[in-house]
Amino acid sequence: MNQTRHTIFLPLTPGADVKALDPQFYSWNDSVMTISPSGPQDFTQGSVTYTVSMDGQPSKTYTVTAELANNPVINGYYAEPELMLSHADGKYYMYPTTDGIAEGASTSFKVFSSTDLLNWTDEGTALDLADVSWAESYAWAPSVVEKRVNGVYTYYFYYCADKKIGVAVSDSPKGPFVDSGAALITINPSAVSAGAQLYPDVFTDPVSGKSYIYWGQRYLAVAELNEDMISLKEGSTQVITPLSGYYREGVEVFYRQGKYYFVWSRGTSSSNLYRTVYGYADSPVGPITVPDGYSILSGDATMGIISPGQASVVQIPEKDEWYMAYNRFAIPNGALYSREVCIDSLVFSADTILAVRPTRSGIHPVTYHITDERTDLLPMAGEIVSSNYYRLDGVYAGNASSALKAGVYIRKDLYEDGHSSVSKVLIVANQIN
Repeated sequence: MNQTRHTIFLPLTPGADVKALDPQFYSWNDSVMTISPSGPQDFTQGSVTYTVSMDGQPSKTYTVTAELANNPVINGYYAEPELMLSHADGKYYMYPTTDGIAEGASTSFKVFSSTDLLNWTDEGTALDLADVSWAESYAWAPSVVEKRVNGVYTYYFYYCADKKIGVAVSDSPKGPFVDSGAALITINPSAVSAGAQLYPDVFTDPVSGKSYIYWGQRYLAVAELNEDMISLKEGSTQVITPLSGYYREGVEVFYRQGKYYFVWSRGTSSSNLYRTVYGYADSPVGPITVPDGYSILSGDATMGIISPGQASVVQIPEKDEWYMAYNRFAIPNGALYSREVCIDSLVFSADTILAVRPTRSGIHPVTYHITDERTDLLPMAGEIVSSNYYRLDGVYAGNASSALKAGVYIRKDLYEDGHSSVSKVLIVANQIN
């Protein structure tokens, strides 16, 4: 409630009837009150203005707004979220910094899973610094990537601890992740900045297949990762900080329609001027162009949304549909170490990222369809004449993968030479609103 502006925001839990909502007004001294309008009101058409009258007092008007509050998407104090889609099970995973601790001195990371980007399940601890030999505290800002080698998925967890960057590995997106045994990045390669070794982001270029790690506070550095994903290619480190004064921290890199996008936070994270901005490049190592209108996510004090930043971006498979997870101060009375994680839509016009409206309503459940065909198990014999799909219990499921419901199937292929193969496993994740 904003007493000065006489505005009230009512966050509603899913299931609330926004078309017939009847807010209740109470007086602190049991005075007789008259409310107009009275009874249930339809808030789907916008705010409703109420006139409140009490005995012996001048009447007052209050503008009441009510909407479903899907933000924050996970309960509790969390920040610096990392989103990842696992092709192994078709689920989205979120790895945030654990917040709500004095000076940000967290010592572990949690992991959450979701099938629709809206409803998240707590999957436990992904990594605990008690199991890391070189670090004790300040577990911040993870970045997680999935890589498949010879049909097997492996997950790499890059993270900050004690102002260094490490990497841990697991065969499951849920972890637990096992640290490599030593910090991966310990020095500042920038000759012009006193910034720290923080905020890693790892990006695999879909054009070249190379993987890069980005990091830095007050500077932006990049290095190519070796095939093992836990060491840097010698001589590949370079500083690619955008225009002087434009870069602060927390870069996120992704590829869309021939462009490499760099999204980062500018300003001081304890300030209400903290915001999210972007640039783009024709190469994963820059140079980065900072366009006019580069600021894409700022706070909205009228909604109590302060200091939105530390974004992570995810694409819905096979669609030009994007979402951005970010942190902001908790509502109400949040601050630097009491933040919450939100998700809102990220929209493009040509190669421009449009301004993101931070919301308390959040997003609707996301529909997506993922197929992951493992074709690397047996050699093929010429052209495929026909394919049929069977459930694991042997029941015939049809000949079109797009019509399959969620599940795991065997695909039987008939080749032109008469040979047949049943070696291909098809994993389908199909979410419906």
